Amino acid sequence: MSAARHADPRVQRLVDAFEQLSPAALARLDEIYTPDAAFKDPFNEVRGVAAIRAIFEHMFRTLDAPRFVVHEAVVQGEQCFLTWDMHYRMKRFVRGEQLIRGATHVRFAADGRVALHRDYWDAAEELYEKLPALGAAMRWLRRRAAS
Repeated sequence: MSAARHADPRVQRLVDAFEQLSPAALARLDEIYTPDAAFKDPFNEVRGVAAIRAIFEHMFRTLDAPRFVVHEAVVQGEQCFLTWDMHYRMKRFVRGEQLIRGATHVRFAADGRVALHRDYWDAAEELYEKLPALGAAMRWLRRRAAS
């Protein structure tokens, strides 16, 4: 289930871009991000559209059928916070569709494009615990920490 249409055209353009992201759409990332946009997630910290494009290209190379569903968008001035689910299948290891729940903070530039993109999601819970050997160790550590 996707977020309802958003009244702010910057936000709606961003939501549409994420929900319709495909390898072909990566050529148009400069319509979404400023040339020197900063991007950070649990694995990457880069600057510039080419570096951001490389992250998404890697995602499409290493995952089967990744897609984003944006659930909520909260905007205040130049700041926006999105909650989303990323659905995908791993090419190796775990079979079946997987899910990462996350959130993104963006700061819009004066021209409406994204100048800052920061993703927040729990790599241990959402990714590592789903891998066969590493997942068993992560679950054991989580149980030990909780006791």
